[in-house]
Amino acid sequence: MQKLLLTIDRISTFVGQTFSWLIMALTLMITWEVFSRYALDNPHPWAFDVMIMLYGSVFMMAGAYTLSKNGHVRGDVLYGFFPPRLQAGLDLALYILFFIPGVFALAWAGYNFAAESWAINEHSNVTANGPPVYPFKTVLPLAGAFLLVQGVVEIIRCVMCLQTGEWPKRVDDVEEVDVDKLKEMVHVKDEDIAKLDAYVVHAKGSQP
Repeated sequence: MQKLLLTIDRISTFVGQTFSWLIMALTLMITWEVFSRYALDNPHPWAFDVMIMLYGSVFMMAGAYTLSKNGHVRGDVLYGFFPPRLQAGLDLALYILFFIPGVFALAWAGYNFAAESWAINEHSNVTANGPPVYPFKTVLPLAGAFLLVQGVVEIIRCVMCLQTGEWPKRVDDVEEVDVDKLKEMVHVKDEDIAKLDAYVVHAKGSQP
């Protein structure tokens, strides 16, 4: 089971990292549009619509990736102090009551929006000869599907945590600074830090 969960985590990670390259495309496009608009006096009326679509695609397709890393924002002022089993119980209830119905609705509605958009060959009507909208609307059901699958994985993790009392392992990705490894790299010990703290406190107390 753990192997299956990690496999789905890797798929979500791959999808999120692949779509993250749209950030580079978006940056280059904005740079070119600003240069074209102000230096060449040649603005493109479709540029703003395309920028929104690119950003929206990155935002939507990063949902499953972020969930696989447990990176979505939560009000964890108290949550972080709870034991793992209580955390898992709360998460499980919220996933079943809110997450699954909401994401399923997103995927279902997104599918209908995308199907209709493809059927009528929909283009943006904000400007004349606007860019096609149907590729962007296709992202809605795709993002919902990936997010729904990752949500099922998180539900299974909650059940496993309720059984064992520990959260299952996740796929390693970009990590925050490892303080212990940093200490080893710069050859600093806890005793040295304690002496420095004591010196700073003593120095502040000596000031008039």
